[in-house]
Amino acid sequence: MIDVSQLKEHADVIGSDGVHVGTVDGVENGEIKLTKTDPAAGGLHHYIPVDFVQTIEGMTVRLDRPADDVKREWSTS
Repeated sequence: MIDVSQLKEHADVIGSDGVHVGTVDGVENGEIKLTKTDPAAGGLHHYIPVDFVQTIEGMTVRLDRPADDVKREWSTS
């Protein structure tokens, strides 16, 4: 289990394939809230489960699945 206190605002979120998914805005209700100003966000906040996180290394959050899979599963509410 990942220690969510290690998630830092503005950290880069990448899929297991090394592709950029978004930028951390914060954590809400067990989900990572991604910034809506990130080019990958399309002007919307997206939320991904904390359970997707494989590792946190400084300002990089690596997920346990490829970016395309994450984008199919993220929510906007």
